[in-house]
Amino acid sequence: MGFSKKANTSILMNHLISIFIFLLSYSIIAQSSISGKVTNTKNIPIVGANVYLEGTYDGSTTNENGEFSFTTHEAGTKTLIISYLSYETYTIVGGLIYMKDLQIKLQEDVNALDAVVLSAGTFTAGDNSKVAVLKPLDVVTTASALGDFVGALQTLPGTTTVAEDGRLFVRGGEAEETQIFIDGIRVFTPYTPSTNNTPTRGRYSPFLFDGITFSTGGYSAEFGQALSSVLLLNTIDEPDQEKTDIGIMSVGATIGNTQKWNKNSISVNASYINLAPYNAIFQDRNDWKKPYESISGEAVFRRKSDNGLLKLYSAFDTTNFELTQEDINYIDGIQFKLNNNNLYFNGSYQGVLNDTWSVFGGMSFTHNKEKINIIDSDILDTENSIHIKLKFKRHFSNRFKLNFGVEYFATDFNEEFLDETIAPVSFGYNNNISAAFTEADIFFSKKLALKAGLRLEYSQIFKDFLIAPRLSFAYKTSAKSQVSLAYGDFYQNPTPIILKFSQDLKPQHTSHYILNYQFNSEGKIFRAEAYYKDYNNLVKYNTDFASFDSDYNSNGYGFAKGLDLFWRDSKSIKNTDYWLSYSYIDTKRNYRNYPIEAQPNFANTHNISVVGKYWVSDWKSQIGFSYGFASGRTYTNLNQKGFLNQKTKPYNSLSLNWAYLISQQKILYFSINNVLGFKNINGYQYADVPDLNGNFARRTLRPAADQFFFIGFFWTISEDGKNNQLDNL
Repeated sequence: MGFSKKANTSILMNHLISIFIFLLSYSIIAQSSISGKVTNTKNIPIVGANVYLEGTYDGSTTNENGEFSFTTHEAGTKTLIISYLSYETYTIVGGLIYMKDLQIKLQEDVNALDAVVLSAGTFTAGDNSKVAVLKPLDVVTTASALGDFVGALQTLPGTTTVAEDGRLFVRGGEAEETQIFIDGIRVFTPYTPSTNNTPTRGRYSPFLFDGITFSTGGYSAEFGQALSSVLLLNTIDEPDQEKTDIGIMSVGATIGNTQKWNKNSISVNASYINLAPYNAIFQDRNDWKKPYESISGEAVFRRKSDNGLLKLYSAFDTTNFELTQEDINYIDGIQFKLNNNNLYFNGSYQGVLNDTWSVFGGMSFTHNKEKINIIDSDILDTENSIHIKLKFKRHFSNRFKLNFGVEYFATDFNEEFLDETIAPVSFGYNNNISAAFTEADIFFSKKLALKAGLRLEYSQIFKDFLIAPRLSFAYKTSAKSQVSLAYGDFYQNPTPIILKFSQDLKPQHTSHYILNYQFNSEGKIFRAEAYYKDYNNLVKYNTDFASFDSDYNSNGYGFAKGLDLFWRDSKSIKNTDYWLSYSYIDTKRNYRNYPIEAQPNFANTHNISVVGKYWVSDWKSQIGFSYGFASGRTYTNLNQKGFLNQKTKPYNSLSLNWAYLISQQKILYFSINNVLGFKNINGYQYADVPDLNGNFARRTLRPAADQFFFIGFFWTISEDGKNNQLDNL
């Protein structure tokens, strides 16, 4: 019996040892060894890269030689992931037995914050921008802007000071050569009507927008019918809270409200402007019969879904005024009366179709009706315009993205002219344009990128087919700087002033060449940009003004070349933000009724802007100033030989503003334009006929008012009790 027990014990022990050896052998056999080396594209080892099997805890990090090695009990086909900051994540899918002595090269992440940006000719504003030159808030806190987004942009280089107009004149181009888009869809009548020698304003409230992109040239193939510039305004995607905004001003009042529920939100804004009380206190050079009055309103509805965002934007305004303006050829002056009604609708949808495809679609409709009375003539202009766009984006990888789409523009313009001396007459046109575009973003590395595009257009009114290539190249010279090159061909049909009289013309054309340098550090940005623009097919006519009896052709031409400089610093001086811009332009044209090639009268050779803002904590105030200088503009002195043979004196203006935080949500705002009262001159008007000595009398064209004063009280009522219309200043 004892022997039997010992034998059984020995047999049991042998079994246990055998099982242990088997399990140990199985464990050793089941382990897989994974090893390799990680470098960048220049074969420099990457230290500290994470290497692991997806869905497991098995992994390692690379050593000083970029090498890694670890074992795993996993078996079969697995995914190995290699990642490191500022580099694109690398994955390998395969059998574990083959994952030995791997040679892995990581490519730089082209989406990193320090990666190159395609920005030649473009100023971007917005919290999501890698390089923000202006912020949306700057529109309402720049002293000279008076709450107008166009006024704020006029402090940037590339723009020309035409004080009596108020619109954007960019790099030797007329105001009509700059087009404005809301959420990627065209705005056909973006400015409120005005009278001679009085600047206009943009129709739309800056508080509804959270992003601005201002391209002074070389812009994307997606945008056409703009010879010089495009301005892109993006409405807020989603408001942060429900609120009500109230404004009481020296020129009128505003009110706005935002509501949110589920995945929907709506923002409405209304304003009433009446300059009668202001003109009663601060009289200007005009004899007002009925001072400027306008009523306007805007609304934005948003609906977010799991895959996209729908926006419906609408705006309307009605404007009227009547006055008598001084004129050297009319003893009693010229009577001018205007009534304008404008309706704009914009709908857009952007969404994700799958991991690689996204879509954008939108349309706009503009109805503009304007009644004008000049002395004994009555003019009724009616414009109906639509813009439809559909585009797709394919994301092949972080290094290659493709955009393509189609769009359609249609304008029906009609003018009824009635005068006591002639029979009623009508003018008008239908301007329909079809376009297709494609554009690729190619990132060769974090330092080198290329944007190449092509735009095709067919103009029905001219029966003309156009091809417009666009190309932009950027190279990062250091961690904080880069250089860019851009080239593009741009076409635009003549303006309504021309097309209503003649359609036997060609699309106007220009080519842009741009060299850009940009330095971007924390709180600081510097830009230098040189450019050249070549114009052809500009409209010429043989009368003093475009008229029904003029002879028209497309033989005009011209050029513009120059240098733009910009510096902004919000870091160096405590509580201070400032920017400086300078533009030099050399431009000449032979177009309209010009007898020779000459510098047009809307172009200043030199433009300087200095804007500063300072926060005074003890006063709970922000104090700002804006100084603008522009060299003289050309005009024709009829008492001397030559065309556009003299220049006005330089333009100067210093504006101040002060925003006082009464409480967290109540703000008192005050501003004054041209505080030093510079006697600026916009030009001269000459008599139609000479006097007995053969001299032409002239009248100096001065601004309607040398200064403009503004006082406003703004009150916000919001959920958190902190938000205000100036974003807490």
